[in-house]
Amino acid sequence: MSEIDSQVLATIVETASDHFFIVDGDGRVLDVSPGAAAVYGMSREALCRTTVHALEAQGVLKPSVSLEVMRTGEPAQVMQQTATGRRVVAQAHPVHLDGELVRVVSRSMDLTDLQLLQDEYALLQQRFSDHLKRGGSLVDDLELDSLEVRSGVMREIAVLLKRVAPTDATVLLLGESGVGKTAFARQLHRWSQRGNGPFIDVNCASIPESLFESEMFGYQPGAFSGATRQGRAGLLEQADGGTLFLDEIGELPLAMQTKLLKVIQDGSLTRLGDTRPRRVDFRLVVATNQDLAGRVEEGSFRLDLYYRVNVIPVTLPPLRERREDIPVLAELQLARLNQRYGGNKLLHASLWSQLMTRDWPGNVRELENTLERAWLSSPGDLIEPDAGQERFAVGREPGILASDSSPDTPDAMPLPEGQTLKQALSAVEHDILASLCRHYSSTYAMARRLGISQPSVVRKLQKHGLTIHHER
Repeated sequence: MSEIDSQVLATIVETASDHFFIVDGDGRVLDVSPGAAAVYGMSREALCRTTVHALEAQGVLKPSVSLEVMRTGEPAQVMQQTATGRRVVAQAHPVHLDGELVRVVSRSMDLTDLQLLQDEYALLQQRFSDHLKRGGSLVDDLELDSLEVRSGVMREIAVLLKRVAPTDATVLLLGESGVGKTAFARQLHRWSQRGNGPFIDVNCASIPESLFESEMFGYQPGAFSGATRQGRAGLLEQADGGTLFLDEIGELPLAMQTKLLKVIQDGSLTRLGDTRPRRVDFRLVVATNQDLAGRVEEGSFRLDLYYRVNVIPVTLPPLRERREDIPVLAELQLARLNQRYGGNKLLHASLWSQLMTRDWPGNVRELENTLERAWLSSPGDLIEPDAGQERFAVGREPGILASDSSPDTPDAMPLPEGQTLKQALSAVEHDILASLCRHYSSTYAMARRLGISQPSVVRKLQKHGLTIHHER
């Protein structure tokens, strides 16, 4: 190695925000980055005088990711609990020379840093929301095209997506199942400069792992038993010039995560049975209803892929947090059902209050399915809660209907004279949040208790002028 190359390598190790370990093929520590001392509780000099075997035995590395690479000869990722009490994600890669393992290079990241990034994003999201409220006109004048939303929070999200649409920045859509992540991904594609290109929708959870590589990367003729004579372009290649939407990315197998990351980094792929790389150019949009940061902690999602997809994270709130959208969603679904089945049915006025007060754990998808069942089970043009017919069940399991005569249905809370439904719901929400503010010390703890996202908690506290008394 030349003197210049040595200086470049030393600079990388010295200045990297991640914590590097360089280990030889026998496990001796050759060098570590300066920041590793604070994380692992030993000086840089002391670390460089020992081996990863000894560090694991002493509990400094619990476990050692370098030892895992030495055992398997393959890249590895582990969660570590350090002697200083920190939780760390560590990744390591082997370096082979003439088939022999000569070095292991590992890097680790303190998850405290990741938490700080999440807190910073939540703050930026709140500032963006406040900015939109001051500007006002941008949200009011926004052309939503096919997006079926009316609530302020969803329109603010639409403004954000429309602003980033002309770029190729990766967007991560977060939220419960059925909140409309696919609809927003499609609209983002239409707003983008790739709107005339293909939109390839891939559900990562629906493709068997044994078929994943051939489906995603394609194959050449004769690549495997059963391959077509013409070969086939994979989904990644089909997205060239357009948008690739990976739904349920948290279900992506680790081996495929590695291959996907390489395509994102290199901008090229190789079909099964081929040796020629092919250039691909697509905009990546991903979605999940899982906690990807938690998956990283578990070791089931690659940290470097997490950074690649978590460029512009957007959390779509559940339907129960934006009930203003329910009427327009219901009306549009009824219009679709009337067109599909050739009718002109309407909802009885008394059913609207049930639509508005139900929690809809399945979100927009559950609302649409429930309306379709009601439409199909109603003999007349008016879907009504007659004694002999089924109606929507409030507070029941998602997606079921209950008869009016159900003895288990509790009496509804009376609505005070002069108070609207929106005002009543807001008052109940305020009381619940005020109570939780006295018992919880962080918005993250409140989010877990309420079953909603932390940014949603921040928005609601701002809306009601509440603060957590013991936040730290």
